[in-house]
Amino acid sequence: MRFSEKWVKDESKSRRERLKEMIKPAEPLKTRVEEARLKIQVQAKKLDTKLAKLKARDSFVFKKMVTAVQKHDVRMCTALSNELAEVRKTAKMVSQTKSVLEQITLRLNTIKDTGDIVVTLAPVVGSIRNVQSGLSRVMPEAEYEMGEISSVLSDVVMNAGRLGGFVLNFEVANEDAEKILEEASAVAEQKMKEDFPKLPTLAGKSAQSMSDQT
Repeated sequence: MRFSEKWVKDESKSRRERLKEMIKPAEPLKTRVEEARLKIQVQAKKLDTKLAKLKARDSFVFKKMVTAVQKHDVRMCTALSNELAEVRKTAKMVSQTKSVLEQITLRLNTIKDTGDIVVTLAPVVGSIRNVQSGLSRVMPEAEYEMGEISSVLSDVVMNAGRLGGFVLNFEVANEDAEKILEEASAVAEQKMKEDFPKLPTLAGKSAQSMSDQT
């Protein structure tokens, strides 16, 4: 059944039945929502793999840095501190993106009708595009997949809005997108504190401060 056929009013049905059918997501929309869900699951697994590699690299460099601190090797400490800073910067960006994807998945799971699609998914399109630009700088291979997710979600929102006659409030959607990003950033920050040890110090000065001065 084509999309247009799905939404043609059937006069033989009761008014209640027609109203129920109008607000229920059409099969093509359901299919696109499920497509987005699957793409997000695949990307989330790739981000998990990336995070595991970054943690392993961080652990390896961190141990070398501890040895350098014990030897009072300032030059080596500075070099290793710079590397750890880059690793952790990348890890935070990856973790933030994963948190955004997790929030999107939660929203996808709450969708019951066409109105839900517009209200629930409109903000996440902006948040996806925001993290996509940052992630592409530290994980270029993810840019295409994130673009695909953004494209599918945008398509779903536009079709749902057109189908249900909804007018999107961009101001509210942008505010919600900012909230999503803020929450994701807070989650990523907490994960960094839990998963990555504090850098050791050398002669009363933290290795991180040496990195900041270079």
